[in-house]
Amino acid sequence: MKCQRCLKQATLHITEVLGEERFEELHLCEDCAKKYLYEPQPKPGAPKSDGGSEGDDVDALGDKQCEVCGLKFVEFRNNGRLGCSHDYDSFKEDLLPLLESVHGDVKHVGKVPRRLPKADKAHVELTSLRRKLQQAVTDEAYEEAARLRDRIRELEET
Repeated sequence: MKCQRCLKQATLHITEVLGEERFEELHLCEDCAKKYLYEPQPKPGAPKSDGGSEGDDVDALGDKQCEVCGLKFVEFRNNGRLGCSHDYDSFKEDLLPLLESVHGDVKHVGKVPRRLPKADKAHVELTSLRRKLQQAVTDEAYEEAARLRDRIRELEET
């Protein structure tokens, strides 16, 4: 596939989310992609203004910086890598929507190995059920809590 801005081979394929159910795909070579990522791009359909709020938003993102490692948010956006663990706190409000869109959630849940011994599977399920039971009691969902309690007793007896 050819670059949409020049005649070179496209090596980067970028999908811009423009709004609900609206996407724009860009196919760019490495040089054009660098220009696209490093230079602020006007949003399609956005009115062009001299000092509108969008320019302020871009400047505000560029000014955000981690106090520990000195990484600026715009540098993270360009290379996709954080500098240290403190960046998660420094850029939290901008990272949470990104993480949610990429991973579907903002909390890591992890995976359970397929070959996990049965005793460990029961332990994992018990832990999960106890957590759900506590939440059901907090939410005052007593029927659900009773069902979870019965399942926990069943697992503990085996």
